[in-house]
This record gives sequence, C-alpha cells and structure tokens, in this order.
Amino acid sequence: MDEDKKEQQPPIIDQLKEYVETRIKIAKLKAIDGSTSVIASIIADLAIVLSLTLVFIFGTVTLGFYLAELFGSFWQGFGCIAVLYIIIVIILKVRRHNIQKTIASRLIEKILN
Repeated sequence: MDEDKKEQQPPIIDQLKEYVETRIKIAKLKAIDGSTSVIASIIADLAIVLSLTLVFIFGTVTLGFYLAELFGSFWQGFGCIAVLYIIIVIILKVRRHNIQKTIASRLIEKILN
C-alpha cells in the first residue's frame, strides 16, 4: 500500500523542477509587463512633449507677428522673441543640475513602478 502512494506522488525533484520552471515563467512575465508599461509611459510622455513643443513654437511665432505689428517692424517683434529665447536658455543653463536630477528621479520612478 505504501508503495502505491509513492508511485502516485511525483518525487520531490520533479516538484522542485516544476517549481523552478514556474518561477522562471513568472519572472519573465513580470519583466515583460514592467518593460511594456515603462515603454508605453515613455511614448505617451514623448507625445505630450512633442505637442507642447509645437504649441510653444507656433505660440512664439504668433507672438512675434503680434509684436511686429505692435512695434511696426518685423525685426523688433521677432527680436523680442529672440531675447525671450536667450533668457530661457540662460535660465535652463543655470538650473541644469536641478533639471537633470528631476528628470533622472522621474525616470527611475517610472522604471521602478
């Protein structure tokens, strides 16, 4: 009778092999799930950044034409916009280290979530 029970149950080695195979499958599925959610999030963020960039470009061109009409000269209107861009570049240059830290922490957050 005891021999029948032993034959019906798989040996412990077979159970361990099945357990390891199952754990490997779970790890692969978790890796796939995590990477696809990170990639989807990055693509969505890139689409938002692209849209905001286009809004910024067209907005500054519109502002340039408005200022050109206001000042009565194209070079003065678009010159003001150029000065605005220079100020933005200077601010970004001064705060570059803080911006890099913020971007890095958000990327790490997205990867770990």
